[in-house]
Amino acid sequence: MKVFNESLQLSTTGEISFVDISRMVQGVIEKSGVKSGIAHVFAPHATGVLILTEYEPSLIADIKNTLERLVPRRGHYAHPSNAHSHLRSMLLSPDKTLPIMDGQLTLGTWQSLVFVETDVHSRQRTIIVQVLGE
Repeated sequence: MKVFNESLQLSTTGEISFVDISRMVQGVIEKSGVKSGIAHVFAPHATGVLILTEYEPSLIADIKNTLERLVPRRGHYAHPSNAHSHLRSMLLSPDKTLPIMDGQLTLGTWQSLVFVETDVHSRQRTIIVQVLGE
């Protein structure tokens, strides 16, 4: 079995911003040469998560609105600056494991792999992709 690791870099635009990383991960899979296996994708950040969703503007707005309703920015928190960012990221996973078939990241018809920035500022983020297979 082959194991291939690569770190990706991306920029976010601030609080509850979204970056579709599907093509970036596919690029890592192509570099790896793996045709059948899995891609494990991990965001090593306290305020950044990964979701599988349809990357469509009105749905993205709905996700933003839902996170704001569940964990309001202006709530009463003990943490002094960005508690809401940490609490929002706590609700979602920092990693996804997805199948690779015929050298392609396997997603549903309308699915995209999306990084969600929950912190209050734009940031440079790292995504770790580990590809395993043959």
